[in-house]
Amino acid sequence: MYKIMRKEVLNPSVKLLEIEAPYIARKVEPGQFIILRIDENGERIPLTVADYDREKGTVTIIFQEVGKTTKQLGTLEAGDALLDFVGPLGIATELEAYAGKKVAVIGGGLGSAIAYPQAKKLHKLGAEVHCITGFRNKDLIILEKEMKEVSTRLIVTTDDGSNGVKGFVTDILKGLIDEGNKYDLVIAIGPLIMMKMVSKLTKEYGIKTIVSMNPIMIDGTGMCGGCRVTVGGKIKFACVDGPDFDGHEVDFDEAMRRQLMYKSEEKLSEEEHACRIGLKR
Repeated sequence: MYKIMRKEVLNPSVKLLEIEAPYIARKVEPGQFIILRIDENGERIPLTVADYDREKGTVTIIFQEVGKTTKQLGTLEAGDALLDFVGPLGIATELEAYAGKKVAVIGGGLGSAIAYPQAKKLHKLGAEVHCITGFRNKDLIILEKEMKEVSTRLIVTTDDGSNGVKGFVTDILKGLIDEGNKYDLVIAIGPLIMMKMVSKLTKEYGIKTIVSMNPIMIDGTGMCGGCRVTVGGKIKFACVDGPDFDGHEVDFDEAMRRQLMYKSEEKLSEEEHACRIGLKR
């Protein structure tokens, strides 16, 4: 069992859990993920690691309550435990080559939680880190303080202008590039459409771009094939070949179509879970 050491509510639908998992904390690096199962009847879900503490032996996950399992996960409190917590999985982001370089790290919505450990390590390596985070409105902003601490420059955007700069992350990135910032790397993590548009922009400027893919995933070891993505015209598996890929080579349109494949089943599962909770009450 994996004990929940701390819980924090970041906004009405986004929660943070710090999990006691010393063996994972000892090895995990930015970009990698875990697969958890709440109990013996639960489904396996992948979540990218948002932070880790090797001394305390803890791993932090941040998730949005969007379906049955994440909503169930959100009901747990400090002191509760998870049945399974497996990792680290996936290939860690290769950041050492960018020590002392200039990097733009972009997080869209919940993607900011995944972008944070990337920015944190780059900052530790001595890179000049420009972070851009984008949210629909001020109530959804997460990790602003944490991002500021690991950034040379932080720009927070909101679609409606209720906090920070009004606009999209791509607008800010283009402005920074046109300002004369010569980025050695851009890291973009968030909704598929956001990563697609960032990659399209950086391709025009010839800037290397890494995106983190989070497709449908089951076993996390490359055996089921559920997390396949097309990169450079070839089939790749996000769990073992990624989750990081060259943003200029990802077939985002295919990935977006695949993301919608099980929407009806997901909705049914969520409704059944809500019914069970109602009956228990």
